[in-house]
Amino acid sequence: MIQVCISGALGFMGKCLRELIAGRADCQVACGIDARAENITSDDPIPLYPSFDAVKEKPDVIIDFSSPTGTADMLSYCEKTKTPCVVCTTGLDDLILDRMKRLAAQTAVFHSANMSLGVNLVMELAQIAAGVLGDHFDIEIIEKHHNRKVDAPSGTALMIADAINRTENGKFDYVYDRHATRAARTQHEIGFHAVRGGNIVGEHEILFCGQNETISISHSASSREVFAEGAVNAAVFLTKQAPGFYCMQDLIKQNQC
Repeated sequence: MIQVCISGALGFMGKCLRELIAGRADCQVACGIDARAENITSDDPIPLYPSFDAVKEKPDVIIDFSSPTGTADMLSYCEKTKTPCVVCTTGLDDLILDRMKRLAAQTAVFHSANMSLGVNLVMELAQIAAGVLGDHFDIEIIEKHHNRKVDAPSGTALMIADAINRTENGKFDYVYDRHATRAARTQHEIGFHAVRGGNIVGEHEILFCGQNETISISHSASSREVFAEGAVNAAVFLTKQAPGFYCMQDLIKQNQC
């Protein structure tokens, strides 16, 4: 039985992970980490800790749905213990990303800004479309999330744009806000538009806008369970892997989604 530690255990995704894992036969929650745990007085069926320094268990893998600060603390723990980790937190800076890549030389590290199989297939379709349509179509990305999300544009929107940019040899510049600049759109740019409202789980649309037609590739998540399921599948997958840096494409190739 694979022992899973959840970083961000008291958040929306943490609670969803706990419910999902409870129904699986291949893994169970060993413990949870959340800064809010020190204020919890009620009994909880799993051990909860405010930081990794207090962890007594020895998890086989960690799933991180916390915050950039929480991810940094988790990486410190993994650097000491060589514990594999699935990093799902968004809004990470280059310093944390570099730490993850260095850690991958010592243990298995899985990172994706979006754990949905559907989103990752949409990303691949967007890469194909960009290669076929070339410079004749402008690219705009619209993303919508709930009113509690603090980072914008979303990590998924950036992940999709980066994938397109890799396909096109990095020729695109990113434009996040147009109101401050009164100028026509340039040919090689990808525009981002962020919507925050209500309890929108997550919607992403990539527009390829030509002279006489517009092509739209989109994905809409109706439940956070789709992200939780992808994260748990990644965690189970990761416990069988050698040290290295893994992503959703590796999971898809192994038919583990």
